[in-house]
Amino acid sequence: MEPMTVGQIAAAVDGVWLNPRENAPAVTAVCTDSRSLAPGCLFLPWVGERFDGHDFIDAALEGGAAGCLCARAPETLREDRFYIQVADTRLALKALASAYRERFCIPVVQVTGSVGKTTTKEMIAAVLGARFKAWKTPENYNNDVGTPLTLLGLAKEHEAAVIETGMNHAGEIEYLTDMVKPDVAVISNIGDAHIQNLGSREGILEAKCEIFTHLKKDGLVVLNGDDALLDTVAVPFRTVRCGKSEHCQARITEISDHGVEGIRCTVATEKDRYPLDIPAPGEHMAYAAAIAVAVGEALDLSREEIVRGAAAYVPAGSRMRVLRLPGRRMLLDDCYNANPQSVAAALEILARTECDKRVAVLGDMGELGDIRNRAHYNMGALAAMLGVDLVFAVGSGELAGKIADGVALSGGSVQYFPTKEEALPELRRQLGPGTVMLVKASHAMKFEWLVERLQKT
Repeated sequence: MEPMTVGQIAAAVDGVWLNPRENAPAVTAVCTDSRSLAPGCLFLPWVGERFDGHDFIDAALEGGAAGCLCARAPETLREDRFYIQVADTRLALKALASAYRERFCIPVVQVTGSVGKTTTKEMIAAVLGARFKAWKTPENYNNDVGTPLTLLGLAKEHEAAVIETGMNHAGEIEYLTDMVKPDVAVISNIGDAHIQNLGSREGILEAKCEIFTHLKKDGLVVLNGDDALLDTVAVPFRTVRCGKSEHCQARITEISDHGVEGIRCTVATEKDRYPLDIPAPGEHMAYAAAIAVAVGEALDLSREEIVRGAAAYVPAGSRMRVLRLPGRRMLLDDCYNANPQSVAAALEILARTECDKRVAVLGDMGELGDIRNRAHYNMGALAAMLGVDLVFAVGSGELAGKIADGVALSGGSVQYFPTKEEALPELRRQLGPGTVMLVKASHAMKFEWLVERLQKT
């Protein structure tokens, strides 16, 4: 974060500096957690359903914060710290990030979608990184806290930015887009994630299309051209569709799947043809690559830069991370999150991987509403039909139990465990020589705990 004076911060958030003084230090960081403060930062107390960060203001200031925003001012104000009173700290963080973003005249790409947001963000950032010093959303900072903190991480050396935005309710993408103010808006696809809150895929589409509300007037829209719902989108912006269909302006051809080593494909546009080597498994990676090609062309990257950038892609976190273990064993760590589309893609990668035995460890998928039982059953059935040798269904009897039913009734082999702790000993026993084991569930299941322990097997 570039320095902001206390006066500039107060003006940006429409706040009142309660104890103004001369020579107050400029702020170069914003923190919302009193347990992880940057020296001299601005502390912003977050208010949640079960906590109120205002209770930790004194601890934050004692711990090194230079000052704070507050909707509820402490009874006693320290003379060596500043206090800016605001009506609502959440809205103040948005206002601060929005004002700060206006300092940067650089191309900003905003990414949303039901599946593959982070993969698409990372691929675009890899391609842009072949020419620009590109800033990107770190980790999973894609909500109403993470997005403003990401924007506040912009610095003068950055020449482009790729900002990922997530949602689980209507109105959230518009709230975030109002801060991001993108030059390029990307939607990776429309799936079933968060259908419990939005009612239908059409409701999800409407919520995702909020990304267009604050797109620059001369902005670019990049869409998955093989997504039936996204194909219905018509907006008054230049639009590039990416996919295998003939109507796509960035068309994917000549895909060759090399299993866990990655894929090769060609993306053809009106301008050029791009032969891409992508060092990550799964044919779905071609969509992220095609989207990155469209963005790269729009920002005038050369053919060589786009090809080189795609080859430099590195998966983020537990998103189809390939972990090689002694004895020709392999873990496919894809446990960051799960929904029907991403589980199906992961199972297909497992099925195409050359090995002696294929094992899938599948857990609960969240926020699926009325389709949850059918979706879990179908995942189990798909694993059996793809020839997975053994499925571990781990989690609640209502959801993981349906996975087990789907496997068993489709002729597959399955073991059910209510908890990951109970499953671990048998998982270790089954992870023998020549085995590839996929680990996949919603983030709330915390299957990374299993991955950490299985790596030591």
